[in-house]
Amino acid sequence: MPADAPRPARYTLAGTDDSRPMLIVLHQETSTPGRVGQLLHAHGIRLDIRRPVIGDALPETMENHRGAVMFGGPPSVNDDDAYLAREIDWIQVPLAERAPLLGICLGAQMMVKQLGGRVGPHPDGLVEVGYYPLAATEAGRSLVPDWPAMIYQWHREGFDLPAGAERLATGDRFPNQAFRYGESAYGIQFHAELTLAMVHRWTTRGHERLSLPGAQMRREHFDGRAVYDAPVRHWLDLFLARIFGRPAAD
Repeated sequence: MPADAPRPARYTLAGTDDSRPMLIVLHQETSTPGRVGQLLHAHGIRLDIRRPVIGDALPETMENHRGAVMFGGPPSVNDDDAYLAREIDWIQVPLAERAPLLGICLGAQMMVKQLGGRVGPHPDGLVEVGYYPLAATEAGRSLVPDWPAMIYQWHREGFDLPAGAERLATGDRFPNQAFRYGESAYGIQFHAELTLAMVHRWTTRGHERLSLPGAQMRREHFDGRAVYDAPVRHWLDLFLARIFGRPAAD
């Protein structure tokens, strides 16, 4: 951000009078909301965790939730599993009600699919598994000033920017890394929510992905976290406040 550019308004998750829980949508029976859940809990926000993959229903309206976070997972948004199709259809609910919505990786790709965009592999078969450069656009910096320069990734597919969406961040290998649709829906391709325990678990249970074209070796994941994680955590706190919080008092 240029030195003479005005700083974006500050937002906070603290002190809101909205007692409704946050809807958390996970895609494995053993998945957790990670650092997103930790930060929301630290601000006194209750979590309503649903796992459609094991039969949990999603609400017909968002009136009883302050917002929703849809997380990532092993499937492709292009798989023909019935629960994935139901989730993609369900995204119409928060979009129509203009409820705050954040999609992470698979969650963002579901949103793109719902909005008519394309989700697919890199043309050269490359993946992002590990830490990779991230560059905020002017639109992204106008929302949150401090974006990390490197970010953790774990995906084989990317997405086109759907019609009407605004790009917030870009990358070298997959150009669409973050976007906003309307005033309240956001999608990010990367994983700022990972805890150290999650990195251990993903690189152990998903070790076969470390040999895919363009993936980083396991040691690089931990070396990268030691260097890059503090700015990522700072950004995530600001980003969640921007989506689900309120303007902070000066």
